[in-house]
Amino acid sequence: MGVNLARKLIGDHLVDGRMVAGEEIALRIDQTLTQDATGTLVMQELEALGVDRTRAGTSVQYVDHNLLQSDERNAEDHEFLRTACRRFGVWYSKPGNGVSHPTHMQRFGVPGASMAGSDSHTCAAGSLGMLAIGVGGLEVALAMAGQPLRLRMPEIWGVRLTGRLRPWVSAKDVILEMLRRHGVKGGLNRIIEYHGPALATLTAMDRHVIANMGAELGATTTVFPADDAVHEFLTAERRAGDFRELRADADAEYDHTDEIDLDTIEPLIARPSSPGNVVPVREVVGEPIAQVVIGSSANPGFRDYAVAAQLVRGRQTSDAVSFDVNPTSRQILLDLTKSGITFDLLAAGARIHQAGCLGCIGMGQAPATGRNSLRTFPRNFPGRSGTREDSVWLCSPETAAASALTGEITDPRELAARWGIDEAVPKAPSRSSVDTEMLQPPLPAAAAATAQIIRGPNIAGLPDFDPLPDRLIGPALLKLGDNISTDEISPAGARALPFRSNVPKLAEFTFNQIDPGYPDRAAQVPDRTHLIVAGDNYGQGSSREHAAITPRFLGLRVVLARSFARIHWQNLANFGIVALEFTDPGDYDRIEVDDELDLPDIRKQLADGREVLVRNNTRDQQYPMTHRLSDRQVETVLAGGVIPLVKAAA
Repeated sequence: MGVNLARKLIGDHLVDGRMVAGEEIALRIDQTLTQDATGTLVMQELEALGVDRTRAGTSVQYVDHNLLQSDERNAEDHEFLRTACRRFGVWYSKPGNGVSHPTHMQRFGVPGASMAGSDSHTCAAGSLGMLAIGVGGLEVALAMAGQPLRLRMPEIWGVRLTGRLRPWVSAKDVILEMLRRHGVKGGLNRIIEYHGPALATLTAMDRHVIANMGAELGATTTVFPADDAVHEFLTAERRAGDFRELRADADAEYDHTDEIDLDTIEPLIARPSSPGNVVPVREVVGEPIAQVVIGSSANPGFRDYAVAAQLVRGRQTSDAVSFDVNPTSRQILLDLTKSGITFDLLAAGARIHQAGCLGCIGMGQAPATGRNSLRTFPRNFPGRSGTREDSVWLCSPETAAASALTGEITDPRELAARWGIDEAVPKAPSRSSVDTEMLQPPLPAAAAATAQIIRGPNIAGLPDFDPLPDRLIGPALLKLGDNISTDEISPAGARALPFRSNVPKLAEFTFNQIDPGYPDRAAQVPDRTHLIVAGDNYGQGSSREHAAITPRFLGLRVVLARSFARIHWQNLANFGIVALEFTDPGDYDRIEVDDELDLPDIRKQLADGREVLVRNNTRDQQYPMTHRLSDRQVETVLAGGVIPLVKAAA
């Protein structure tokens, strides 16, 4: 039996455990990635853990999310991050240098390396043959402290690609097809490995598009081989020496299989408000739109802008549409400008923004209430755009540009045929405009040891969390449905996210989109101890551990759910919140808001096995629950979280 590439990569980095699906394994980590929405907490966690310098081979901090400086807070956080990088031996990518994932791919990505990143789209680096896994910030801090990354061994899902994409269809439509077939939970506890003859037709940046949105499928990560396309990419980046060929065995076997004939793919679009709500563009043509945004880590490559320019060249976009372009790295913007593509976009009415995430995280470019916004972004969760009642659709650059011209959702194939536009998209340059001036290298160890970290008034310390008590009793303060995202728990956007390093202030926004009164109601509970009840896939989306920290700060100790998203489940344990799953999913329906729930002997129940009994004192009922925590995680939860556990052992 041949070995697939994912198992080869895991085997190369395995330091503990067995490669048996569902068992906990520990992986050696070569690289770490942090960004400013999560990195401020990582730096504070390094201090709390007593780390003096990163032990990872390469650690990089990007400032790409919170670039708007509408007041002093973001600037203060940027200065905190810059000086913390000097202290901890971390590369620092300055604001405006680029979105972390494509920029890391350009400058630091190495086939065969492992990476832990405090961003759920870290999996994009799988496009280079890396084992790149998105996790919570505390997991990254532990990796920087030299500890292995621990996770459940995933199943490996082999997806064979055949055929060739037709004109005006691109890699974004491939990943949307995966979401159309399998939904936002389809990849849970799986690594997706793409293989097959069609890989020869996909560039490294095409693969980045597909690997990036593996996060929307709930996958642990995505893996592509390191082959000729990766060699070509690294050569253009003047890093050909970093290439090594990595492939699955010819007769590799997989736990699950699927196949996509690229010849059959058509333009697809995800309707509001889920990446899994995918339909063919032809089914929704004619829907009026008010905004188009091209860019983000989900469509970061030269081609993604070039194909949009090919459609709008010599034309003006609809006067009803705001046409926004987010370059994803300064380097790509230089290449676009040299080629004349920037001019074509500007002449068509585009507003060129700075290189960064921006609208993807709700930092600017918020759409009008209830007006359709087409975006090449990875996510369209409710309110993520910065507008509470938004209507965001996810699509390819081809569909976005065609629709910007007409003012309504438009099939790019139909528009190109009607207007006689040939798909003659310029290729990315064979030698990129490599720009390293905005990357600040780590200080030598001796100089770093005396470097001072600058903290503005908005940099608050991490809260202290107490151990789990012997008995937990409190109200079910919220009852939530399926697929609640971390954006709905701890919102992104220009109002809340500037407080990312100030937990007490950020906590005021917790569950703001669902129940604005939640923080006040939590404060009125005696000793603030309470529980939350949720449906399937609780905590999907962003890896931001704020979605665990701020509810914990407000007194949340237990979440009862039908199922959990991978990263958030881990984050809950890291901060001492008990994640329990209904043994009988029907018990979810028997609990109402404000029911008093009682977990007697909770410490003993967790330590003794997998089953926990929850009593509903209000309704005189009881519910058998299960947990999937390892012995290590149980110890963590009992201590109140990783940091209290480390401090207790010191």
